[in-house]
Amino acid sequence: MSYDLPALCTQVRRDILEMTHAAGSGHPGGSLSAVEILVSLYFDQMKLDPAKPQWADRDRMILSKGHAAPVLYSVLARRGFFDPALLSTLRQMGSPLQGHPHMEKLAGLDCSSGSLGQGLSVANGLALAAKRLGKDYRTYCLMGDGEVQEGQVWEAAMTAAHFGLDNVCAIVDDNGVQLDGLTKDIMNVEPLDEKFRAFGWHVISVDGHDLAALQAAFAEAKATKGRPTALIAHTVKGKGISFMEGQAGWHGKAPNTQELAAALAELDRGGN
Repeated sequence: MSYDLPALCTQVRRDILEMTHAAGSGHPGGSLSAVEILVSLYFDQMKLDPAKPQWADRDRMILSKGHAAPVLYSVLARRGFFDPALLSTLRQMGSPLQGHPHMEKLAGLDCSSGSLGQGLSVANGLALAAKRLGKDYRTYCLMGDGEVQEGQVWEAAMTAAHFGLDNVCAIVDDNGVQLDGLTKDIMNVEPLDEKFRAFGWHVISVDGHDLAALQAAFAEAKATKGRPTALIAHTVKGKGISFMEGQAGWHGKAPNTQELAAALAELDRGGN
């Protein structure tokens, strides 16, 4: 089945805005920057079956930057893992759509996350298990550029290279902005491409909002043997909403009613 990926990206952005507005909290900025990445994975790249979310041979995806749960929830709902009507319950008491992903609460999640820096270690474990079991599934791990300030990320990077985990693909949502400012001012992590190469990874730099470029990058990652691949996805925090783009203030702030209306109108005009 083929999908209209640009239209899906616009729908996911609408979902993110509406979900966080309804909740009165959440993380729109880093969710909006990751839209094309996750739409590409779930609608074009990953081997999965929404009717069988625990299918043993499915590809895995770890949202290591767990605060960006709104984008993952929207993509899972639009891919058929659960009813999109549930999206309006984000962060409500009793809802399976918690502020950070909880795999025991919602179908389609391969890992609970939220404590930054841990996801790549989990991805390594899943990938190593696939190797040991003779399975051909791939494991993807989406991290934030602020997140890679965590030392555990680099321990995991060494591990993946040491074990030749060519079934691991790490994606860094490199939007340049974290909780309270520019990543380069808080703790500079650049040059990320050279760092991952030094740790023994195959590295691809890509425009994280260019669907065709992402498709080519994921294909290159699949074709790379003997070592893991890192995609450095250059993105824009708050992508698609002009007054949110590049602004640290929208890291963990929900739009109010007026801001929501303005953002949705911009999407309707083709702001994506």
